Amino acid sequence: MRRHIHLLLVTAAAGLLGACDTLMTETPTAGDEFAAPLDGLDQSLNAVFLQGDENFEKSFSVAEGLGPIFNNVSCEGCHPGDGRGSVETGFFRFSAGGDLLVDAGGPQHQDKVIPGIRLVPEGVPAGVDKSFRLPLPVFGVGLIEAIPEQTIIDLEDPDDADGDGISGRVNWVTAADFVSERHVGGGSGVHVGRFSRKAQVSSLLEQVSEAYQQDMGVTNDFIPEENFQSQHTATVSIGDVAPDPEISANTVLETVMYVRLLQPPARGRITAQVEAGEALFNSLQCSACHIPSIRTGDHEIPELANQTVALFSDLLLHDMGEGLADNRPDGDADGYEWRTAPLWGTRLVAEFLGGQEFYLHDGRATTVEDAILLHGGEAQAARDGFAALATADREAVIAFVKSL
Repeated sequence: MRRHIHLLLVTAAAGLLGACDTLMTETPTAGDEFAAPLDGLDQSLNAVFLQGDENFEKSFSVAEGLGPIFNNVSCEGCHPGDGRGSVETGFFRFSAGGDLLVDAGGPQHQDKVIPGIRLVPEGVPAGVDKSFRLPLPVFGVGLIEAIPEQTIIDLEDPDDADGDGISGRVNWVTAADFVSERHVGGGSGVHVGRFSRKAQVSSLLEQVSEAYQQDMGVTNDFIPEENFQSQHTATVSIGDVAPDPEISANTVLETVMYVRLLQPPARGRITAQVEAGEALFNSLQCSACHIPSIRTGDHEIPELANQTVALFSDLLLHDMGEGLADNRPDGDADGYEWRTAPLWGTRLVAEFLGGQEFYLHDGRATTVEDAILLHGGEAQAARDGFAALATADREAVIAFVKSL
């Protein structure tokens, strides 16, 4: 049993926000979509997947708990087709010296407010560290979750012991109190961060629960409190018309299961140019961080267990240099460090963003070549090697990346 593929217009509440009007450029074929389930799921998992899919697509109204401050009206509003967002759906995170400033409206800036609330959209306190972020794709996150912590730890080289100039390290984070040890990345102590731009989240449950509360202002059994709104030096808590919590734990868990079961898109056609580009990608040491594959471990869902995942990421933090620095710590990550971005699905980026491409954490790069040339820090040598290639060789590397 395979679910229908939803692909059309991603909309928001008319008149409420000038939201995403992203349109698929064409109907995708099998393997070309971001919203398909893992192959081979049994009937019960497919049923949960379909319910979670409805949750993901649902646009909240004010009566259902939207706001009072928010960024979008639905999960899919930020993640069109379950892929990455654009600069129009991006948002700021802000903090001060590692303090997430929860009591001052942090760590996320909500730029919209529901009608009837006599407040402007949220302000940002003066003197904070700000970082603009594009929403990440959600496909394949269940496979990322299924990678054993030790597998990621074994990829670390924080002191560059092998002398290759690359020193990836784990972002050790503490999970939210509501994430128990029954969940990957939950329980007491520190855990390997693997989700979000700086790997500052260790648990899918935390990621999804916070997305409901932070992105849509929809409270839930895990986070039953409304967002605070910061206005200059005053901080006030404002409610909306719906009683809290506005959705149940079961709804959150269905959405968690939905994203857990999303299949990454298939690899594109491998041509002679793509093969040549892959050889150059490896020789330039791009694959030292964007490692081609990684294995999942044992898992109660057979389709997630012991799989070779073509992620093209080590999920570690790397210093990316001054040019890409946001100068904002997040968890154990400093202002220069970013999690290696997985490259799977790169070939379909434009298809899910109305023909446009946006790369890097803030979307400043609109081509793969731009993204490569903006690398620095530990990637400086690879970047310079790419820049020195003949035009045909650079095009081969780009063709390889855009085949993923």
